Amino acid sequence: MTTIVATSLSTRDKLLRAREASSRLAQLSTAQKNAILMVMADSIETNVENIIEANRKDLESSGLAGAMRDRLLLDADRIRLMAAGVRDVAKLPDPTFETLGEWVRPNGLRIRKIRVPLGVVGIIYESRPNVTVDTVALTFKTGNAVVLRGGKEAAHSNRRLVEILTQVVGVPEGAIELLDSFTRDSVHELIKARGLIDVVIPRGGPELISYVTENATVPVIETGAGNCHIFVDYSADLGMADHIVINAKIQRPSVCNAAEKLLVHERIAAEYIPRIIRKLIDHGVEVRGDEATVRLATGMSVVAATAADWGEEYLRLCMAIRVVSGVAEAITHINRYSTKHSEAIVTNDEQNAQLFLRQVDSAAVYWNASTRFSDGGEFGFGAEMGVSTQKLHCRGPFALAELTSSKYEVIGHGHVRQ
Repeated sequence: MTTIVATSLSTRDKLLRAREASSRLAQLSTAQKNAILMVMADSIETNVENIIEANRKDLESSGLAGAMRDRLLLDADRIRLMAAGVRDVAKLPDPTFETLGEWVRPNGLRIRKIRVPLGVVGIIYESRPNVTVDTVALTFKTGNAVVLRGGKEAAHSNRRLVEILTQVVGVPEGAIELLDSFTRDSVHELIKARGLIDVVIPRGGPELISYVTENATVPVIETGAGNCHIFVDYSADLGMADHIVINAKIQRPSVCNAAEKLLVHERIAAEYIPRIIRKLIDHGVEVRGDEATVRLATGMSVVAATAADWGEEYLRLCMAIRVVSGVAEAITHINRYSTKHSEAIVTNDEQNAQLFLRQVDSAAVYWNASTRFSDGGEFGFGAEMGVSTQKLHCRGPFALAELTSSKYEVIGHGHVRQ
C-alpha cells in the first residue's frame, strides 16, 4: 500500500487518488494511525541529512533573504522538532467517532451525534516545509486524506518529505498527495474541485489568501495575516512589558503571530517609549511612530509612521508605536486595524484586562503574555493546520478537532413517521 510521489500524474488524477484513499483512512483504528505516525517520526529523523540536502537546493535557488529565508530553512534541530511534533500528535486523543451528544426522543428513537473525518483536505502554503509534516500528521490522525500544494521555493524539501512519509508501511496510496508547485494551474484546479476536495486551507500572504477565498468553489478555512498588537497599559510592570514586547517582535519576526504594533498609554509614554525604543533598536528593529512617539524619541532613529503603517503586516524587524489615551482607545484602534489574529495587553489592572479580553475582536487575546503563543503546539495541539481568523467553522490555532465534521446516527425499532 506504500507509494513514492507519482510526479507523472495530473492534478485531477491525484485528487481522485486522494478521494479513494479517504475511505480507507477512515477505516484505520486509532492504534493503527498512532503506530504509523510514530514510524513517520522515526523516518524523518533517520533522513535528517537527506532532508537538509534537499532544503539546501531550495535555499540556493529561492532568492529569498532575511526573515523569509529563515522560514524556508531546515536544520537538524528544526527537523527533529518536526519529528517530535508528529509524536506529540500521535499521543493526543483521537477525536474521530467521539460521541458529542446522545439522547432518546419520546417515541423511543435514539439519536447520537459523532465526529467524523472531513474527507479530503487541501492545503496551499508558501515557503515553510515544516507545514508539510504538521499537516500530514494532523490529517492522518483524523482519518483525512491530504492534498498538499506548497510553494515553489520549497519544492525540493516538500518532495523529499512527502517521499519519506508516503513510504511508511500502512499509509494508503493517495493518502498524501503533493501537487506541482511551479504553476498556479494546480492551485486553480484544487480550489475548484467540488466533489473531490471537502475543504481547502490557504496559508501565506494576503495575496494568496485573497485569491483562494475569492475564487474557490470548495469550502475554505481562511488563515489570516497577523497584524498583531501589544497594548502597554498605565499600570503595567515595565520590566514585564519589555520582555513581552521584545519576545513578540524579535523571537521570529517572519511569522504571523509576531507583534507588529505597540500601543502605549499616554500616562506612561514619556517614561516607557524612549526605554522600549532603545531596546528595540538594540535588537535591530526599525521603529516607526506617531507624532507623539517621534517627539518622545529625541535623538533616536524613529521614522514617522504613515496611515498605511497601521494596517501593514511587516513580517520583519519593524514595529510601529502609537500613544493612546487608555484601554478604550487601544481597543478601538486594534479592532479597526488588526487582522483579527492575536493581540495582547500588559497591565496590572484586572478591570482593564477583562475589558480588553472581552472587547478585542481577535482569535486570540492575551493578558500579560506574548502573542507568540498563538500556535497549535503551544496550545497543546501537537501541531496546527494554521491560525484561523474567521469565525466559521473554527477560529484561532486549529488542529485535530477542527479537522472533523459530524453526523447523526439514528437508531430505531421499526419507527415510521406519522
